[in-house]
Amino acid sequence: MSEPLTYILPIKSSTPNTSSDLRAYIAWIAERAEVIVVDGSSAEIFEAHHREWGLGVRHVAPAPDLISPMGKVGGVLTGLRLASHECVIIADDDVRYDDESLAQVVAALATADVARPQNFFEPLPWHARWDSGRMLLNRLTGGDWPGTLGVRRSRLQATNGYDGSVMFENLELVRTVLASGGRERVLYDAYVLRRPSTARHFWSQRVRQAYDEIARPARFVSQLALLPLAITLAIMGRWFAIAIGAAAIVAAAEIGRRRDGATRVFPASTPFFAPLWAAERAVCSWLALGTRIFLGGVPYRGTILHRAATPMRVLRRRFALPSPTAPHRSA
Repeated sequence: MSEPLTYILPIKSSTPNTSSDLRAYIAWIAERAEVIVVDGSSAEIFEAHHREWGLGVRHVAPAPDLISPMGKVGGVLTGLRLASHECVIIADDDVRYDDESLAQVVAALATADVARPQNFFEPLPWHARWDSGRMLLNRLTGGDWPGTLGVRRSRLQATNGYDGSVMFENLELVRTVLASGGRERVLYDAYVLRRPSTARHFWSQRVRQAYDEIARPARFVSQLALLPLAITLAIMGRWFAIAIGAAAIVAAAEIGRRRDGATRVFPASTPFFAPLWAAERAVCSWLALGTRIFLGGVPYRGTILHRAATPMRVLRRRFALPSPTAPHRSA
């Protein structure tokens, strides 16, 4: 790698994460980067984590003044405060870089302030194939929103952080960088492995992920339209039209799979799961709208997060002012 690197791993567990896979990965990444694990777990679990993989890395709790409703943001900003290097990678605990993808993200940060690579799942249980359909479609509509980002430390520090009270925290970070004058690169050919969640966790995220799209109203409205359209076609007996629509979604996902060599990490079966994801999103978009109307937001770890992300026009106005406010403190 051309530049020294800081790797920030924000984590919060209800039970100790003692997987040998994560332990081996942390040891591997620590040979290549400064590693800062920001651990918001309880004191007992924090100590268990420190015994498991705390040696050789910087293992800290979130700074009290940076703790946020979206806990990951407080962890990221704590790590950023402690980082020694300009090039920073932020990654969830299920992300697994290799030497190639690590170098690609670092190289991108030579000309950009934030870099967004492409996740893929390994292994591939049924729910990971289902979610892979979403990833492939996203490759045609602005790129994947992965569990990891690369960012230049000075750029994010200059913004005084990003809002920790929104649900779609990756979009909030990227928008904050862009609104402050930074540049983004979407790395369609930088493939970063991600371990799949359990099927139970997968189901628990369906409405929350649909809620994220409220931050992108045009996408959200188009996804809301899918269910009434499908119901109308079914009532009219237009099953052939429904089949054509499903085939078009598969074809779009296949185009995404063929873009920039993604066939090497996405098996040929994954595009066929894209219509299932579209059907899920058609239903969950309405459930997300219901949570917005009746709960005022989406439940998250014992609280309600009201906003998906801050609109770009609001962020641009904020950074047009002489002295931006501290967004991570807003509630």
